Amino acid sequence: MMGDSISAAYGMSLEEGWVELLNQTLKDNKIEYRIVNASISGETSAGGRRRLNNLLDRYSPDIVIIELGGNDGLRGYPIDQLETNLVSMIQSSLNSNARVLVLPMEIPPNYGSRYTSKFRNAYVKATQETGAILGPFILKDIALNRSLMQTDGIHPKRSAQPIIREAVLKVLLPLLDQ
Repeated sequence: MMGDSISAAYGMSLEEGWVELLNQTLKDNKIEYRIVNASISGETSAGGRRRLNNLLDRYSPDIVIIELGGNDGLRGYPIDQLETNLVSMIQSSLNSNARVLVLPMEIPPNYGSRYTSKFRNAYVKATQETGAILGPFILKDIALNRSLMQTDGIHPKRSAQPIIREAVLKVLLPLLDQ
């Protein structure tokens, strides 16, 4: 699991975050997979790209989940840089014989419709180019619900973590069956 603060359980313990809840669900259902959470709060796609090969060598994963790019967008980084980094991470993962699930991020509309649209399309283009699986925006039913978001308006609360787990589980289970 390559992610940023959304996957690193920002504002709570790692055990309360959606990644660990997903690990527990797999264990409870006797599904023989374990998720290694290599997420770091504040991580960008460039940071993930720099760290990924060492992690691939260390863990030899069957599946790599990428949830990065939100910090790129919030910092206004060039979209082509995001897309290049995503493609590179996907290719590295595929070259190590891992299947890849990309969980796209969204950015607030105050960045303008052009940037917001290009940001969203970077995920689509990266997955189409590589054959990776494009998952859902995992904060879809959360981001605009203040009762599920921390006061910063960026990070989901503890109560939102099971919702995220379920959204990811829906797209992850078919990969686990392959």
